[in-house]
Amino acid sequence: MEIRTAHDAAQRRFVLYVSEQVAAISEYFETKEQRTFFHTVTFPQYRGRGLAAVLTEYALDDTRTCGMTVVPSCWFVREFIETNTVEYGSLLTSAEPPA
Repeated sequence: MEIRTAHDAAQRRFVLYVSEQVAAISEYFETKEQRTFFHTVTFPQYRGRGLAAVLTEYALDDTRTCGMTVVPSCWFVREFIETNTVEYGSLLTSAEPPA
């Protein structure tokens, strides 16, 4: 299974491909200083493999590299940050840790 991640800035989304087929996407709104992730989905035939986590990690790492903060409106991104607070908690717009 060949996995590839990409940032589709024109469509404001991150994409994970499995054997060149779109398997998962994470969509966002962006301002100069922050990205608001509002929707993450793994398509049914690819669920249960941890692909959304791989994609979210890629998206958050890219956001950090760009010097931006995160608003996790998407429940999956919010829970991912809560689970990985040490690594990604500093990306939150608020100074307080996630609930």
